[in-house]
Amino acid sequence: MKQGKLIIFSAPSGAGKTTIVKHLLQKYPALSFSISATTRESRGDEQHEKDYYFISKEAFLHKVAHQEFVEFEEVYNGTFYGTLRSEIERIWDAGQHVIFDIDVEGGLRLKRKYEEDALAIFVQPPSLEVLKERLSGRGTDSPEKLAERFVKAEKELNYADKFDVILKNYDLETACAEAEKLVGDFLNK
Repeated sequence: MKQGKLIIFSAPSGAGKTTIVKHLLQKYPALSFSISATTRESRGDEQHEKDYYFISKEAFLHKVAHQEFVEFEEVYNGTFYGTLRSEIERIWDAGQHVIFDIDVEGGLRLKRKYEEDALAIFVQPPSLEVLKERLSGRGTDSPEKLAERFVKAEKELNYADKFDVILKNYDLETACAEAEKLVGDFLNK
């Protein structure tokens, strides 16, 4: 297995990281998306083994016990997310670099583990109010789940300075162009 690079995009939910990552995947064929494992139910048109590996809590905890994750956490009460070691190996074995769309604490864990081989980018929304509007506008979460996301988002915004780069997503087109430059420079190092 030849080790490639890791590009980590983290942000509070609703900051635009998923849209930016999808843009970069179209721009850079050498990138491959790391599919996270989760214990939550799929939302909308999400597909197993494409958007996430949807697994039971029991199966997730079994994988934790057998050290199959490079990082994992209970992101919301009773809901786990993690990056399987086999997922990174699958991408590297294909001769590609890994790009992540991952929560803030998971992103920092990956950066600490892979250090110079990883670029950790924090996507910063214009404000907490805009973030709340975006999340509410999705229409995918109950009022209780939205409240939980808002509390987590406030906490996560405080981690921005621990990342290699803060990418301000005040205008999506500008943020995508800046992300292209950051990723291109890192891949060519």
